[in-house]
Amino acid sequence: MDTLTRMRAFIDVVEAEGFSAAARRTGRSKALLSKYVRELEDDLGALLLNRTTRQFSMTEAGHTYYRTASDILKEIDNLADLVRENNADLKGRLRVSVPRTFVDADVGQSLIDFAKAHPDVSLEIVAEDRFVDLIEENFDLAIRITKLDDSGLIAKKLSDFRVHAVATADFVARYGPLTHPQSLNGVPFIIDTNTRWHNNIRFNDTDGSTLSVAVAGPIEVNSPQATLRAARAGLGVAIIPDFIANASIQSGELVTLFDDYITKERGIYAVYPHRRYLPAKVRSFVDFLANWFRQPR
Repeated sequence: MDTLTRMRAFIDVVEAEGFSAAARRTGRSKALLSKYVRELEDDLGALLLNRTTRQFSMTEAGHTYYRTASDILKEIDNLADLVRENNADLKGRLRVSVPRTFVDADVGQSLIDFAKAHPDVSLEIVAEDRFVDLIEENFDLAIRITKLDDSGLIAKKLSDFRVHAVATADFVARYGPLTHPQSLNGVPFIIDTNTRWHNNIRFNDTDGSTLSVAVAGPIEVNSPQATLRAARAGLGVAIIPDFIANASIQSGELVTLFDDYITKERGIYAVYPHRRYLPAKVRSFVDFLANWFRQPR
């Protein structure tokens, strides 16, 4: 029996978090996957999975084997992609970590458009608001919306963006004039707990220094979309990315505040690990999104 087949069966079971789920995902029977994993353990002379009737967990040897085996199979798959990318359509699974902010906004359409353009690629989108460990958690790449810090990852900027402080015109008339960030003192503020600073909002003062303003208000929520709805309802001032707030700003439903005090150094990035062979599907995905953002909308 091919060792790579057994290795791939083990990884499929681990990543699907069970034999039944792996069988559904791969189209192989649960019994066959169990047989492959058992034969792999016999060859290695080590137990990789602790099994019960309802669940399983990896042993210490299983964790060690999984990390290295995942890298080996990725290199094999990546090399195959390189060889056939000029001779065939893109195929295979692409696992992407994406912030909910991105998925829920209009820019999330870029993911759908990629899936439509490449029907043979199985696109697995994991939407959650944290920085995943791409290698440990077996992601091909991630979309990150941030001022990117230095890391060991390769990053390609897909688009610039900025954030806006916004409120309704009626709210500004009631609590204004709101001409400087310090004027937020005592003014209701809608806090998006996904942001880095939460109750202390950072602005850039005109002399180049950083200005921190403590805020509080009637609602805290970990969703920019909900933050937008609360701002449109007149509940307070909010900090919202432009790709979420632009339509409401352009319609006049919201007005912007403190534009001269908000940094423009932000971007939407695709990040992926350093690899000897970059998979064609990853390169195509990144190029597709970069081109998508260059189109006028």
